[in-house]
Amino acid sequence: MSVKQNMSHDGKIMHLSVTGRFDYKITKEFRNSYNKTTRHKGITYYINLNNTTYIDSSALGILLLLRECAKHNDGRVIIEQPSEQVSQVLKVANFEKLFTINQTRSKPDLVIVKTKG
Repeated sequence: MSVKQNMSHDGKIMHLSVTGRFDYKITKEFRNSYNKTTRHKGITYYINLNNTTYIDSSALGILLLLRECAKHNDGRVIIEQPSEQVSQVLKVANFEKLFTINQTRSKPDLVIVKTKG
């Protein structure tokens, strides 16, 4: 289980990816990976769940918190490439009504300046 973070050079795009189980054990790590950016205006957060094998309610909750922080600062959260199992959980939780969920990865212009994980 791990969380990786990449921020664009201009600070407007953040990619976060979760490998393995996205559960209460890594919600703090996930929150810490984006926490310093939530006060900045207009950031788009791309959450890649392609390699996520499991997601629980605490992870759904942290995604909702990130959504609220982003929305408050004119940003947005896009969930990308959820695995089949994760996709089913997102559907049951009606996340498609709250988030943009892309089955493929978006290709925004991105210059990586920092990597964690």
